[in-house]
Amino acid sequence: MIRKEENMFSLDNSAMLNMPDEDSINIGSYLYGSDSKPQPNRKAKQPDVIGILPIRNVVVYPGTVTPLAIGRKESRTLISDASQNDATIGLLVQKKPDIEAPGFEDLYSIGTTVSVLKVIKLPQGPMHIVVHGISRFKVLKIVSKKPYMKAKVQYLSTNIKMTKRLKALMVNVRNAAGRVIALSPNVPEEASLLLENIENAAALADFLAANLNVDIAKKQELLEELDVAKRLEQISLALAQQLEVLELSNKIQGQVRNSIDKSQREYFLQEQLKAIQTELGQKDVFNDEIKQIQQNIKKAKMPREVETEALRELDRLSKIPSASPEYSVIRTYLDWVCELPWSIQTEDRLDINKAQKILNQDHYNLVKVKKRILEFLAVRKLNPKGKSPILCFVGPPGVGKTSLGQSIARAMGRKFVRISLGGIRDEADIRGHRRTYIGALPGRILQELRKCKSKNPVFMLDELDKIGSDFRGDPASALLEVLDPEQNFSFSDHYLDQPFNLSSVMFIGTANYIEPVPPALRDRMEVIELPGYTETEKLKIAKKYLIPRQLREHGLKRGCCSIKDDSLLAIIHGYTREAGVRNLERNMASVCRSVATEIAKGTKRRMTITVKDLARILGPVHFESELALRTGIPGVATALAFTPVGGEILFIESAFMPGKGQLQLTGQIGDVMKESAQAAFSIVKANAKNLNIQSEQFSKNDYHIHVPAGAIPKDGPSAGVAIFTSLVSLLLGKPILPDVAMTGEITLRGLVLPIGGLKEKILAAKQAGIKTVILPARNRKDMTEVPAEAKKGMQFKFVKTTKEVLRIALGSD
Repeated sequence: MIRKEENMFSLDNSAMLNMPDEDSINIGSYLYGSDSKPQPNRKAKQPDVIGILPIRNVVVYPGTVTPLAIGRKESRTLISDASQNDATIGLLVQKKPDIEAPGFEDLYSIGTTVSVLKVIKLPQGPMHIVVHGISRFKVLKIVSKKPYMKAKVQYLSTNIKMTKRLKALMVNVRNAAGRVIALSPNVPEEASLLLENIENAAALADFLAANLNVDIAKKQELLEELDVAKRLEQISLALAQQLEVLELSNKIQGQVRNSIDKSQREYFLQEQLKAIQTELGQKDVFNDEIKQIQQNIKKAKMPREVETEALRELDRLSKIPSASPEYSVIRTYLDWVCELPWSIQTEDRLDINKAQKILNQDHYNLVKVKKRILEFLAVRKLNPKGKSPILCFVGPPGVGKTSLGQSIARAMGRKFVRISLGGIRDEADIRGHRRTYIGALPGRILQELRKCKSKNPVFMLDELDKIGSDFRGDPASALLEVLDPEQNFSFSDHYLDQPFNLSSVMFIGTANYIEPVPPALRDRMEVIELPGYTETEKLKIAKKYLIPRQLREHGLKRGCCSIKDDSLLAIIHGYTREAGVRNLERNMASVCRSVATEIAKGTKRRMTITVKDLARILGPVHFESELALRTGIPGVATALAFTPVGGEILFIESAFMPGKGQLQLTGQIGDVMKESAQAAFSIVKANAKNLNIQSEQFSKNDYHIHVPAGAIPKDGPSAGVAIFTSLVSLLLGKPILPDVAMTGEITLRGLVLPIGGLKEKILAAKQAGIKTVILPARNRKDMTEVPAEAKKGMQFKFVKTTKEVLRIALGSD
């Protein structure tokens, strides 16, 4: 048997539709058959032994008319015999519908007796019958299985006692069923009328159970329930659940319908507005907009493949209503494409002498950088189509890396663009977002090019060493394509999705420290180091650049304020401790504000700042000479260190106390520096005899090495020499010469290896008043980078072994 279930509560009238007019069934019989008025003659003829017809996927209730499809051979035989003898047959539902040859054990024990009203035989396919449910029955005994199943049955009757509760249940299920019929679009209009005409409680329950959208097991449960009140309660619960689903579905359909109606209404009004404007002879705003975008595309002079893509998007735009969300997405994309500088660029100023003059006006010294820029201009003058260099300025804060980029742009006659990469963690900041995202935009590279309206600016990527990375991607990896001259001619932004030529852009990166920059990115750039300034350089920079700028910014004329050289030197020594000049300029601003206040009050017309005035204006001295911190105590050595903000001096302090020969290290020391201390301690123990140190001291004492300024992290191998010297000084009881500082990495063989940051370390020693600096012999070649002014008044001792270090530091063998 095959029957298609409806998706919601509905009246299945397929039986009525398939029956000819002469055999049509009256409405009352269709709805609830003879249960409203029982047919005694029919029930009297019902035998105790009847043929059993297995059915699946449908439950037939008493009083209902149901079409069935018969396919099995045994079932066809049963129908033929029943039709000839006008016999009653029993319908039992299969427990599992996929069983093709069911036995009694595969069927429910309670079913419905029916009479066959109509048999329709087709040349091909299953036999179709229409049956009318009569009453419930229960199988008592199996009689036979061939040629079809027969069983002895007991007929089940339903005793109905009409009570107030039963009447209330009938009213409740009738109302619920009426609301379900009203919300169901496929139910015939007469269904509500038929529902109202059912007065018998059992017939009402069977009618509703037959048309409920529940599974077969639940329907079988309703068939087996003989208590009409309980049956109606179960039906009421099922109707309530179905009604809730229908109401929610109806609400959703209403919302969708309103949304569609609104969009259609807007579209029709737009079309009507266009027609009205055409009749009045007014301009068509939409077509004018399309034409304007088309003109912008032609005017941009973009590459052919990009122009083809832009025109294709424009064609899509012309076919989309302006109220569509896709319209604004395409329109924004076309605006970006048209506004990018595909063919707009500034002409390079190739006058080498004039460019050199501009560079010298803006920055003092920086010979290496200026030389490299002039070389680029010379090459560009001889080969206009050459690739732009990709430079990276590395140096401490305040040495002029960013302002140098502005000077380069001014010297070359190009526009200047700067973006800060510090803290960037999202790759989309470089490459942009894809257009599928709401609010998508191109990356910072194309955004800044659009703002400057030039395809060949000087583009500064500031703070390369402070780029981060997380689950959203690695911006440093995205920069690999941008900073590679062999690839950036076809840079692809995710939003633009078309190649853009960056080969004419002069990229300049800046970093305080080159180590954090990924090696692959570092390899693509030409690194130029900008070391810190000497005392004399700072003095000249202050007089030539900082003071005039601060006087101008504070509204002071040049004659209103003068600062003597000794005052500037006092500020450099006592109020700043930096490689650059940023804090120096900040102090200059404080001095200018003090002068401006006095002049604004009218108390003075001009002022000359002396050393005595500094304490009143800037407060007490912030920094003192490190010489005041050194004493003649054995075990204290002066080391030189290199940091991202310039050179520093460090004090290595050693002490011993009774113990078992353990070594303790403090001062927030890194792993590399700890290893240097271990190596120094091992060298001292291994050479104790040669150093006139008693070996018993190592087993009876514990040793403690401390590097002051414990809040500052320290690392690196260059303090190895100082740690070794500090330990020897402690064990021998001989203090190190107070004006000696040292730097160098050591090995277990006692060799002194070269170090980096030589210029910065020597400048730090100069500022601290050091007279003698012990350096590795292999760093002698790097002394050419140290200014002559920094070397003045200092002695440099180049050593190869730790033995030479001790001879110089301790003043004896």
